[in-house]
Amino acid sequence: MKVNPIKEKKHIELIKKLLKNNTRDYTLFVCGINNGLRGGDLLNLKVSQVKNKKIGDCIEIKEEKTGKTNYFYLNKSCYQSIQELIRENDYRDNDYLFQSRKGKNKLTTYSLSRLVKKWTQEIGLDGNYGSHTLRKTFGYIQRIHYGVSWELLSKRYNHSSPSITRVYLGIGEEEVSKIMMNEI
Repeated sequence: MKVNPIKEKKHIELIKKLLKNNTRDYTLFVCGINNGLRGGDLLNLKVSQVKNKKIGDCIEIKEEKTGKTNYFYLNKSCYQSIQELIRENDYRDNDYLFQSRKGKNKLTTYSLSRLVKKWTQEIGLDGNYGSHTLRKTFGYIQRIHYGVSWELLSKRYNHSSPSITRVYLGIGEEEVSKIMMNEI
């Protein structure tokens, strides 16, 4: 079953507020919606990859699903939340950044899906949400609120074809019909 993006910035802010006292979950949410990576790739981040970086740096990663090279970017929000997470925990360099509450193992994508479902339910969002919601939210907000083209998002997502991105972002006949009312 397909999952939905979080489409409203007010809902994003509600989730951030909900998570403000849980640094791991807050950082996971912020990094997910600001990077557009697959959940598994985000969960593979290690402390050593991020701890001595600064705002604007990017970290090369190998995508778990495709084996392709991609990048995790440290914008101000990601940087600040990661630094807080590292400060609060007794991490070693080889530790996963997003650990399970049951030891030093990384969170699983299944756990991430459960968390996202819980967060969206707690703020009263209807729809189907899961780990891919973070990736889709990135694309939706970039496209709708910032005007980023789906072609550029296709490059960011590392999709092999822009048509995959169009389907992924849910660009369909309804959206095409809307532009037909624009007069030139």
